[in-house]
Amino acid sequence: MDLSDLTPAERRVWEAFATGEPVDLSSSGLEPTEQAGQWGPHRRVRAEVIVALLTGAREAEPGRVPAVRLSGAYITDLLDLGHAQVNVPLSLTACAFAEPPRLYWAQTQSIHLIQCRLPGLIASGTRVDGHLWLEGSVFQGGLWLDGAHISGILNLSGVQLPVPGGDALLGDRLQVEANVYCDRGFRAEGEVRLPGARIGGQLIFRDATLRNPGRPALYASRLDVAANVFCDEGFVAEGEVRLRGARIGGYLSLVGARITNAGRALNADDLNVDTDVYCSDDFTCIGEASFAGAKIGGQLSFKGARLANPDKVALSVQRLSAEELLLRPAVPVDGVVDLSYARIGVLRDDSMTWANSLQLDGLAYETLDPPLNAKARLNWIRRDRDGYQPQPYERLAATYKTLGLDAEGRSVQLAKQRDRRKTQSVLHRMFGYLQDILVGYGYRPFRALAWLGALLAAGTVMFSLKRPEELDPDQNPHFNAFFYTLDLLLPLGSLGQEALFSPEGPSQWVANVLVAAGLVLGLTVAAGATRALSRE
Repeated sequence: MDLSDLTPAERRVWEAFATGEPVDLSSSGLEPTEQAGQWGPHRRVRAEVIVALLTGAREAEPGRVPAVRLSGAYITDLLDLGHAQVNVPLSLTACAFAEPPRLYWAQTQSIHLIQCRLPGLIASGTRVDGHLWLEGSVFQGGLWLDGAHISGILNLSGVQLPVPGGDALLGDRLQVEANVYCDRGFRAEGEVRLPGARIGGQLIFRDATLRNPGRPALYASRLDVAANVFCDEGFVAEGEVRLRGARIGGYLSLVGARITNAGRALNADDLNVDTDVYCSDDFTCIGEASFAGAKIGGQLSFKGARLANPDKVALSVQRLSAEELLLRPAVPVDGVVDLSYARIGVLRDDSMTWANSLQLDGLAYETLDPPLNAKARLNWIRRDRDGYQPQPYERLAATYKTLGLDAEGRSVQLAKQRDRRKTQSVLHRMFGYLQDILVGYGYRPFRALAWLGALLAAGTVMFSLKRPEELDPDQNPHFNAFFYTLDLLLPLGSLGQEALFSPEGPSQWVANVLVAAGLVLGLTVAAGATRALSRE
């Protein structure tokens, strides 16, 4: 480069490079947000001057660390470092660019572009041996970091990405070995893409706003984060937040976040989180929130949440695997809650905020908190929009048995048979009603004892009025109507009366009914007594 062609501003940058001293051109003139034509020549620096310095056009002074450190400049032309090897830091503060810098497939040291204004930044495949610090900058045409590898921190705090309908942040397969900060007023209009990205520290979207209505606002399928993910403390997304198949080594915080989208708003299907997920403390999701197939090592919490997707699925945790599900929203869920085939250690809910419509088939849990009584829990089961399904009743009955609440378990089993009866044919329903009246489908065995007592009293009265004929008059046996009726009712053993007397006519029919009823009711009582003794 011909040094005689350098402007006074460029000469200051050139001379300061060898020692790494900062150059500030903002002592007079206009701010970087104003039009390019308003920047005076004393603040203009050609991009080729910076490129020349970064690629070795000038040697460092002995004992000093060279660097380009520039503030308040307008960078003219194209800053093109594509495929370049840059061994010195670049730090630009409050600068503006005429064209989007190109860093694709470059190998660089730390890059700081702080509070700058750029038409965009193309850094696809770039390797940064240090930090990429873009705090407070505005990228009018988006930020391309797909395939980039950053060994330090990626700082996008306060960054503005106004690319409506386009790719605001293109971070496919991005690798960052430390933390990624998209917080403190980070704002993107357009899609923020992080599919397949790998982050060695934390991913922080606190106080961030993402807008891409009707489309993905955050597309982070297969994202891999070694530590925690924070989308909280003022996080707002208008458009789908897609975390499908993502893996998080710590916890995911959506505390107080607000996500809205027509259709699916939060897509966390097949998400894998080592510890907890907090969708709590006024977390609001307008549209479907789905954790289908997710694996959560600790708790999935919806405490104090607000979930709404009227007449559609508002929350899906089907096939979820979690140690604990805390389903206690601030208000009842407006829409369907799909719990089908989830595997949960402890299910904590609140009857005051149950959704009106549920899907429970296949749901498995070890403990309910609170367990509530059978009547309340049956009201929960009967909210299943798919109608009668046997599995939810069996699971609830087994849970009561585990808790030692056998009576509640039998009530659930009886309710299961009654609800099943509604789905059967007329003939089966009639038989079911008979079973229910007589013995409560076997789950009210001592109701059979009452029937036996009633039949015993009725038989005693009838046979007292109409004594059966003696089979052997010569023996002149003594007849006792009570013991004769009891002998007919007992399915086993004999009191000696039935073998000595034989009823005739209508009495014969009554005797046969008593024998049959005694067999059925007696066995039911015996079965109930056996269950009672086994529980003791």
